Amino acid sequence: MNPIGITIGDSSGVGPEILLKAAHENRIPVPYVVYGDLAPLARLNERYGLPLHAITSPAEYRQGTVNILDAQLLQPADLTPGRINAKSGHAAREYVIRATRAALAREVSAIVTLPMNKEATQLTDPSFTGHTELIGELCGSDDVTIMLASPDLIVTHVSTHCSLLQAIERCRQPRIQTIIELTHHAVKKLKPAARIAVAGLNPHAGENGLFGTEEIEHIAPAVQWARAQGWNVEGPHPPDTLFYMAVRRRQFDAVVCMYHDQGHIPSKLLDFEGGVNIALGLPIVRTSVDHGTAFDIAWKGLASTTSFEAAIDMAIRLAALEAVPPSAQP
Repeated sequence: MNPIGITIGDSSGVGPEILLKAAHENRIPVPYVVYGDLAPLARLNERYGLPLHAITSPAEYRQGTVNILDAQLLQPADLTPGRINAKSGHAAREYVIRATRAALAREVSAIVTLPMNKEATQLTDPSFTGHTELIGELCGSDDVTIMLASPDLIVTHVSTHCSLLQAIERCRQPRIQTIIELTHHAVKKLKPAARIAVAGLNPHAGENGLFGTEEIEHIAPAVQWARAQGWNVEGPHPPDTLFYMAVRRRQFDAVVCMYHDQGHIPSKLLDFEGGVNIALGLPIVRTSVDHGTAFDIAWKGLASTTSFEAAIDMAIRLAALEAVPPSAQP
């Protein structure tokens, strides 16, 4: 397997520190190359004393060192730990672009992304809404979503980084069917079964149209379509009880959520540090930490590597599955 590619995220945040801390503690169990800038890593490395090696392609990987594909976008004077910085926001976007292209070219077997700051990146790219959307565009993939995975709960989303009003407008049968399909195939790779529950959009899943008709007009037909494919899918279920049934009663392996916070809130409540973000609908493997840039603790040696380690483990697992013919997969 080729090395995995790791992007350091926004250099004003905790990403570079998490990478070096994990490397220092031997928490990265496979060969990897780093997409980032040497300047922030060299400055933080004063704490860790790791051997750093600048390379120009993943093929130059050298064992026993931190191999950095130095973008040469940031200089020491550009570093502002814990503060919004247009240069570091732009650089973080460039790291993701380069890593994605390397994954498409099969130079790396997967990419693991450390957190970007949307506000910082939007200072130079106002259209930026998130990692997943950017990578999907680079891959030519229109139907993408994120899956949050932890030992107790797996959730996917019909919509993510948009307003609540836009999220409601995107709750349409074709999109819901696509997300159910992506969820079904992804969960089959991770779990012995793929028992999927679909959440309602409105309180009490609409209460038979009393509180909204999206369940009747769009969500239920999508569930019926999925069941016609022979998949184990139920819903729409009232969101206020669904997560109890999934987590405490173990009745479901994954929940399809209608919007960002419907899935993120229970996921982060259950496992804030250990959750993994997995992009679905891409021709490459991409995982990510399930937290942000944490400017309040950036560069202070306080950031946890738990989610990063989980993201690496998941990337390794999914990359290995990608190398196995579908007929031989579990």
